[in-house]
Amino acid sequence: MFKHILLPVDGSELSHKAVSAAIQFARTTAARLTPYMCVESYPYVLSSDSSHEKREVYQQRVEAEARQELAKVEAAAALAGVPCTSHVSSASVPYQGIIHAARELGCDVIFMASHGRKGLSGLLLGSETQKVLTHSDIPVLVFR
Repeated sequence: MFKHILLPVDGSELSHKAVSAAIQFARTTAARLTPYMCVESYPYVLSSDSSHEKREVYQQRVEAEARQELAKVEAAAALAGVPCTSHVSSASVPYQGIIHAARELGCDVIFMASHGRKGLSGLLLGSETQKVLTHSDIPVLVFR
């Protein structure tokens, strides 16, 4: 069975529900869990306006926010007795970050929510889950 689960999270309500299910799944299969957040790369801005946040400040801020969210997952996993170490990376395309993290970390399955964004944003951006399903070379379990 699976031994190392990558759990992409995005802070959405459905993602929070997927966390609980993934922890239970990891516990049942005696797998370790790697909660993961892909933070957006620094946005490219065509402007000479100096009011934009500097790249380093932006990167530190979004990574700190991601680590706060992931710390909640680590705490829940610890309560369930599931080995857990979180991971953050930056990518301009989230599904590529997810797939790259799974390969880099040696995960044998990706466990993720069906979608996080809703409404026009989700329609325009498409489903990251769908893109992971299409491009991943390891199994993907989708929580709905």
